[in-house]
Amino acid sequence: MGINNDFGRRGFLKSSFLGAAGALAGVSAYGRTGKSVVKEPAVIRRKLGNTDIEIPVVSFGVMRSDNAGLVKSAFDMGFVHFDTAHGYQEGKNETMLGEIFRDKPRSSFVLATKVAPDDVSRQTGELGPGSTKENILTKFELSLKRLQLSYVDILYFHGVSNRNTILAPQMLDAFSELKKQGKIRYIGLSTHQNEAEVIQAAIDSNFYNVVLTAINFKHENASLIKEKIAMAAQKGIGIVAMKTMAGGFLDKKRTQPVNCTAALKWVLQDPNISTSIPGIVTYEQMNQNFSVMENLEFTEKEKSDLKEAGLVSGLYCDGCSQCLQQCIKKLPVNEMMRAYMYTYGYRQYENALTVLEHHNIAGNPCGDCRECAVNCPKGFDVADRIADVSRLSLTPREFLV
Repeated sequence: MGINNDFGRRGFLKSSFLGAAGALAGVSAYGRTGKSVVKEPAVIRRKLGNTDIEIPVVSFGVMRSDNAGLVKSAFDMGFVHFDTAHGYQEGKNETMLGEIFRDKPRSSFVLATKVAPDDVSRQTGELGPGSTKENILTKFELSLKRLQLSYVDILYFHGVSNRNTILAPQMLDAFSELKKQGKIRYIGLSTHQNEAEVIQAAIDSNFYNVVLTAINFKHENASLIKEKIAMAAQKGIGIVAMKTMAGGFLDKKRTQPVNCTAALKWVLQDPNISTSIPGIVTYEQMNQNFSVMENLEFTEKEKSDLKEAGLVSGLYCDGCSQCLQQCIKKLPVNEMMRAYMYTYGYRQYENALTVLEHHNIAGNPCGDCRECAVNCPKGFDVADRIADVSRLSLTPREFLV
């Protein structure tokens, strides 16, 4: 079943808040009848690997959005693919989407969600007794109920970073069963770190249809990741990009914003990447991201901004994992750097706290270390950032909403 991209029916000119703003709406011309003819923008669309899904190069990452009106407006504007997960906003994210799309034709949107294992060895990536096939099936059934759908287009095995995790038999069995039941159309995996290894494992598995991977202009291993992306695309695996904004800001005080359109174009200029899912929480972000769908060429300012941003260490952690061997306490330093980025780059305090809680961080675990043994290749002051972000672990969750 393909996706019906009826952009004429719900193009962004029909969006009430853009209709009067002709600057973004395209150009007008006079036809033979003398009547004004509106030329709508040509949205760039790409096929998602060997699936039958064709979607715009920019999609809607719903993770941080709790504004139903914003999501509805995005759909009316021309966004087609919406990405969520079982754990986003403790399930409220999926529930919101279920209410929005329950009366929409099922062929008019593409919806992806994710489920993550509960028990994974930090060292080996092997799944523990808490990550069973039944656990995954139970989570997904709840997701379907929240979404008010009989199936989702893509179900991702969420947040994997190790080959052993990707190939775990109980996970493969769970996803295979759901696909046979018609509850998922395509099987995917998502990765925030160790991306090259994860993508290679997906290629070797001959199992996954889609890979959702972190990739951005600040990533130290971007060249290697792109090599693996090209290999995956050649095998027919659809590639979806995330973390495209590299943290959103370059500094803790949020005085140096990342040029988001430039960052998004940098990713999407790779034709092997089918689409991207930047998180959208404001109408301004929605409009900016939509404009990228029409033209992927850099402006001179965008080129300059990316060049300058490349000289700053920024907030984005590559998750290279070198710190895991260096830390004498064997802390999940890379995960704590991700929590730091969530806190200061995106102001996702709840998500940052969830990361800390998942790794049992309570208070500053570096407080009794005289000197930090971690030498971050990006130049992060790891001890200072851990001391800073770990304060969230002492804050009641209800204060962060």
